[in-house]
Amino acid sequence: MSWLRRLLHTPEGVAGLAILLILLSAGLLAPIVSPGDPLRIAGRALLAPFTDPAFPLGTDRLGRDVLAGLVYGARTSLAVGLAAAFSAMLLGVFVGMAAGFAGGLIDEALMRVVDAFQIVPGFLLALAFVSTIGVSTPVVVLAIALGTWADPARLTRAQVLAIREQDYVASARVIGMHPVEIAFREILPNALPPVLALSATIVAGAVLTEAALSFLGLGNPNIATWGSMIAEGRSVLRSAAYLSVIPGAALAVTLLGVHLFSEGLGKALGDGGRAP
Repeated sequence: MSWLRRLLHTPEGVAGLAILLILLSAGLLAPIVSPGDPLRIAGRALLAPFTDPAFPLGTDRLGRDVLAGLVYGARTSLAVGLAAAFSAMLLGVFVGMAAGFAGGLIDEALMRVVDAFQIVPGFLLALAFVSTIGVSTPVVVLAIALGTWADPARLTRAQVLAIREQDYVASARVIGMHPVEIAFREILPNALPPVLALSATIVAGAVLTEAALSFLGLGNPNIATWGSMIAEGRSVLRSAAYLSVIPGAALAVTLLGVHLFSEGLGKALGDGGRAP
């Protein structure tokens, strides 16, 4: 875990980790901060922030608690972002490993599939997928993952192509180690660090894509999301700008935290992305 110690010695890593831990805590403690359904009507409509102790951040046009939406939105954004990033990384690493290790026609075929997915912008692919299949949280996660798995696949393939020519891999072949064992014991552990550093960027993109889909009305309508809160505040932007500003600021802080954590993680891994 030496990379973790180095991460905690980078200012970016510490700041990003602190922001993400605060957001994670807010999401986990959401039922305690605001028990019950965050979409329920809780009080008088359009109550300004800091005017009523019962509603510190005010209420929206329907009388729903903005603080409740904010903390439950943090849970939604982080859950969707992490789930989509994990799915994209899993698919990308599998395809990249297969392409880089097998080579030949398999490599060519898999890379053409990767090229096909990279041609289409990820958000447009997610938009088309959700519009076609239907709106639900698993569909949103799958749609985001399909738009982001190509980058980790290409990076994994590049790492595998470089590592498979190393002396210790050749030695493993000479002693008769099975190719699958070589791939998962000798190559994959050394190929993963730079791909893991990329995962933070994928999480940020997934959070932003989920917010954009919710803003367009293509998110799950039964859960609180920052994108839907921003969209809800558009109609009263002049008289109650806080309805859009507060969730927008939360989204910006989340992306900043992920970016800082990614920078710190990249520095912590170091040495070309390999942890010693």
